[in-house]
Amino acid sequence: MHSSMTITSPLFPSFHQPNTYHPSYKPPPMITHQNPTKPNNNICTKSLKNSGFLSAIGNAIEEQEYRKARAEVIRKGTGLEGYNIEGLSVGGNETCVIVPEFKSAFDIGRCPPRAVAMNFLFITHAHLDHIGGLPMYVATRGLYNMSPPTVFVPPSIKDDVENLMELHRKMGDVELNLDLVALDVGETYELRNDLVVRPFKTYHVIPSQITDTILSPEVAFTGDTSSDFLLDPRSSDALRAKVLITEATFLDDQCNIEHAREHGHMHIDEIIEHSKWIRNKAILLTHFSARYHIEEIRQAVTKLQAKVQAKVVPLTEGFRSMYTP
Repeated sequence: MHSSMTITSPLFPSFHQPNTYHPSYKPPPMITHQNPTKPNNNICTKSLKNSGFLSAIGNAIEEQEYRKARAEVIRKGTGLEGYNIEGLSVGGNETCVIVPEFKSAFDIGRCPPRAVAMNFLFITHAHLDHIGGLPMYVATRGLYNMSPPTVFVPPSIKDDVENLMELHRKMGDVELNLDLVALDVGETYELRNDLVVRPFKTYHVIPSQITDTILSPEVAFTGDTSSDFLLDPRSSDALRAKVLITEATFLDDQCNIEHAREHGHMHIDEIIEHSKWIRNKAILLTHFSARYHIEEIRQAVTKLQAKVQAKVVPLTEGFRSMYTP
């Protein structure tokens, strides 16, 4: 069993922010000025175009513009239904998704610096790409005299997490202070008077759980899960949250649906198959396999039905462009 988290805020206002990133983003066209009084220059330009030289320059400029635009998106995060969601999620490498409005991080990956400022951390399961940065997260907060964080884990791994932290205390001769909370599926925890968190069941190869919101679901985070989560009636809150953060590890026929299910993950074709159950206003797709390039991820998203595609933003931070050396 895998668990995930939903955060509910019955009173939390939602302000729409325009999405600064879109999978179909293309750099602006390059405008070339030609001087009609110099026909020899025009002949030279035509010759260079035929040779592919100007085309190469144009591609280089477009790539530079693309990188600038992408860097701006990364800096600002992804605006979804009033939430400025940040982070990175590369299958098998690291996953950490940050929602600053909740002062919360979902999984900790290798502890990206931005996550250190989050007071609450939700761990979905014990795979290293999701929990490996936990000691660093706690230690860094202590180094900067920040308050001990509250870390939520599935009950099945609480003892092991306590032993892990104690081991690092002994090896490093340091204080590692945290409030470790075991939160089981269906239980609730009040982060503040207008914000409640509740784990729900997901399906992975080891025990895990997701964060879910209740009453008026705001954000649901699944972590690693198979598509069984989409068909579980107990996932109804997550599938009607304003924002669903879920995975699509595999995107092509080289790793088919059967392979995805065998490893406790989802194939994007399963999202297409079960799209009728997805009622979220926005969907952040994460945890793509490291084998993919940014362009392949964007292309895969275009396969989704139009009404689903319009809601989807792929989290591509940490992935390489196929045009990058």
